[in-house]
Amino acid sequence: MKFFGSSGIRGLVNEWLTPELALSIGRAIGSDHNRVILGRDSRASGYMVTAALTAGITSQGGDVSYAGILPTPSLAYAARDYDCGIMVTASHNPAPYNGVKMWNPDGSAFNTEQMTRIESLMEVPPSLAPWQDMGTVSMKHDAIGDHIDQIISMVGADHSLKVVVDCASGAACEATPLLLRKMGCHVITLNANPDGYFPDHPPEPTEDNLSALKYMVMETGADLGIGHDGDGDRMVGFYKDGTFLGGDALLALFAGTRPKRVVVPLNSSMAIEDIADEVIRTRVGDVYVAEVLKEKNGSFGGEPSGTWIFPEISLAPDAIYAAAVLVEMVENQDMDSLLDSVPDYPRYREAIPVHDRNVVMKALKEIYERKYPSENIKTIDGLWLDHGEGWSLVRASGTEPKIRITAEAKDRKRLDDITNEIKTIVKKVIR
Repeated sequence: MKFFGSSGIRGLVNEWLTPELALSIGRAIGSDHNRVILGRDSRASGYMVTAALTAGITSQGGDVSYAGILPTPSLAYAARDYDCGIMVTASHNPAPYNGVKMWNPDGSAFNTEQMTRIESLMEVPPSLAPWQDMGTVSMKHDAIGDHIDQIISMVGADHSLKVVVDCASGAACEATPLLLRKMGCHVITLNANPDGYFPDHPPEPTEDNLSALKYMVMETGADLGIGHDGDGDRMVGFYKDGTFLGGDALLALFAGTRPKRVVVPLNSSMAIEDIADEVIRTRVGDVYVAEVLKEKNGSFGGEPSGTWIFPEISLAPDAIYAAAVLVEMVENQDMDSLLDSVPDYPRYREAIPVHDRNVVMKALKEIYERKYPSENIKTIDGLWLDHGEGWSLVRASGTEPKIRITAEAKDRKRLDDITNEIKTIVKKVIR
């Protein structure tokens, strides 16, 4: 697609994501959807993008309810009362980026057909509405509260953990601390004032970026640490002893509570097959995980990046609800035994900047087809290769000009062999 990646429309502000592009997106949405709820994360460019989207939607006759700064899952949950929801966010990307993501009333992100429809309307804009038929703008004040109330109804208010929450100066600054306090937890906050420049650390919730959270958990004797990204759709944690709860480990832990039919992307660990009753693998990107969850009536879906989808509340990645689920898990189960039960296969990840993702992937595909048996290759998203006792995935990033390499094996020596082999091929292409 020309505009959409794996997580909506996203790019550098005023270089790629311009006011004119946001206006075009708004016009496309407003021509197909009469009632739209619109929210944003804390980014400094959020005012500009939101204003341009609003102008586009109302110029086509669509009505906008503006929900202000709120987590993406709260916006997606609120979309149940509208024709669609629009979130202005670049999620975990650095401050100079922003983007637009669109949600259906059931909380699922726009699927491939819907994204194609929006792109066609952007290419050939519909006629503007007559002035007397232009849309209106109103305020939606209680979207976060509605979301929290629903979660409390599901998890209760009788919890007592001591929890440290790093909100990353993003959209979850109000929601997660308030939710956990209503659940009965004692809450300590870090970076809980919205700031679109993300002054303390980058908004991607990696273990390295969350070193202050780990320190605070251990220093205060907390039971748990919770870390978010810029828009509150990703969540990772730290156990009381400093163990990082993220990526494939947390994916396996959540899957173990809902093992019936689990949907994960190709870049997820082999460990998930050791935990779940049935595993369906799909393209990388929460939109594709949600599509298959909906189609196959799955029990849980997630990605190693920290996005977790619980169909009982929504088909959107819900890091706010995930925080509550993790609190329940730590409080009610033997976490030491649970963590010991999750296979820890060695992994390798690297992101390599490239000038043109598509050209590189095309050249790699030609090499793979010559070098490897076709039955060992999956091409539903990039190039996934079965190496025996391990696998590798090379794919173009959906949001950045990079090629991402992921590999996993049953032991370190086999992993080294796999990564050396794949990196040699990739470097030949991008040289």
